Amino acid sequence: MAPKFKRILLKLSGEVLAGEAGHGFDFDVITDIAKAVKQISDAGCEVGIVIGGGNFWRGRSSGSMDRVRADSIGMLGTVMNSIAFADTLEQLGCKTKVYTSVNMAPLAKFFDSHEARKDLTDGYVTIFGGGTGSPFFSTDTTASLRAAEIEAEVIFKATNVDGVYDKDPNKYPDAVKFDELSQSDLLSKGLTVMDASAASMCRDNGIDIFVFNLTDPQNIVRAVNGENIGTLVKSK
Repeated sequence: MAPKFKRILLKLSGEVLAGEAGHGFDFDVITDIAKAVKQISDAGCEVGIVIGGGNFWRGRSSGSMDRVRADSIGMLGTVMNSIAFADTLEQLGCKTKVYTSVNMAPLAKFFDSHEARKDLTDGYVTIFGGGTGSPFFSTDTTASLRAAEIEAEVIFKATNVDGVYDKDPNKYPDAVKFDELSQSDLLSKGLTVMDASAASMCRDNGIDIFVFNLTDPQNIVRAVNGENIGTLVKSK
């Protein structure tokens, strides 16, 4: 099946790369996700990826550490994740480029939106590490920023639930799932799919967000093919 979308930004949490261990890398899990990414790339979908760093470090849990330094450690965690995921993709035969938001040559290329768009057009899966390059911004905000810069049609946000609910479905059995809502609704209802700055940036730049469950990595393929397996958060 031909993909519904030409160019996407896939947002992955760092925790998902850790599998059940909860920290570090589970390469069986990473390989399953990478196989799904390769599948959509081979089908003609141009794929940019932002990965969090929570399998190594969570700045907001760093106690009394200076926030700027804590967030700097988190940015380094995202770079490690980006390099590991790129290596797995390349072992599967997928062309990749890793960009970072701060100059880290020769580990990766310094981010340039023009070069990244060209790489996407040329069939490279592009992975963006280092967050925004500044503290106080989440990797959700990084995803919305990079999606705008590479002119992605949609952000696919992989989570541990199958969409957006009016309250936490893991705590409340009567939680109601939304099939579709607007980003203005997302902000006004205080739903915590993405932080407010990320959702606002998507709304202002006309980028939709599709929230889906990554328990089965093949859901990436289903989502890109347009199957209704999650919640579409529309920019307008």
